[in-house]
Amino acid sequence: MNKIIISLLTVFALAGCKENENMKVLLETTEGNIVLQLYDDTPQHRDNFVKLVKEGYYDGVIFHRVIPQFMIQTGDPESKNPQPGASYGRGGPDYRIPAEILPNRYHRKGALAAARTNNPKKESSGSQFYIVQGNVYSSDDLQSMQAGKQRANPDFRFSDEALKAYTEIGGVPHLDGDYTVFGEVTEGLDIVDKIAAAPTAPGDRPVKDIVITKASIK
Repeated sequence: MNKIIISLLTVFALAGCKENENMKVLLETTEGNIVLQLYDDTPQHRDNFVKLVKEGYYDGVIFHRVIPQFMIQTGDPESKNPQPGASYGRGGPDYRIPAEILPNRYHRKGALAAARTNNPKKESSGSQFYIVQGNVYSSDDLQSMQAGKQRANPDFRFSDEALKAYTEIGGVPHLDGDYTVFGEVTEGLDIVDKIAAAPTAPGDRPVKDIVITKASIK
């Protein structure tokens, strides 16, 4: 049995554990605190995230990719002790997480989702994640976007709840159906906005490093 499979078995042996239900995570950052609620209906992502938080995996990583009106991304262990001008976003554990893409979990502002590289099964990175800032869209924008996504997946539909959220509080609807959303911000959306507004260098890394000083179970 290879190392990747062993790692996956170790991670997912925790899936469904009652002790991880209704879990919240506190991210202490150099710009302020963010509290995340993890969803129980995406248990493999939830339990992997809890495991990494308890190991201190995220302590010291930077937000290496920040795009205003889109999202802020972090979770690359190689970004600890970051070097000036270096590009990050390729690091992580030696496993991926099976997709848990659900129609009731969508990319509204404040959504917590797993980053991933292109792969046919839409499996998630073992550690990297992003928080949505997003933008507000019109109904016409969303209808056009839905029609485009239906060309690839005829069954795709934005729910009424998602349509309302995207026209009122915003998000990134074009990511729906392609990435696993596994939680949401319950405190600190202003900090997400603050991070998203940070000046960036080419490659979308903030000019001044924004660090997760500590991640902990709340």
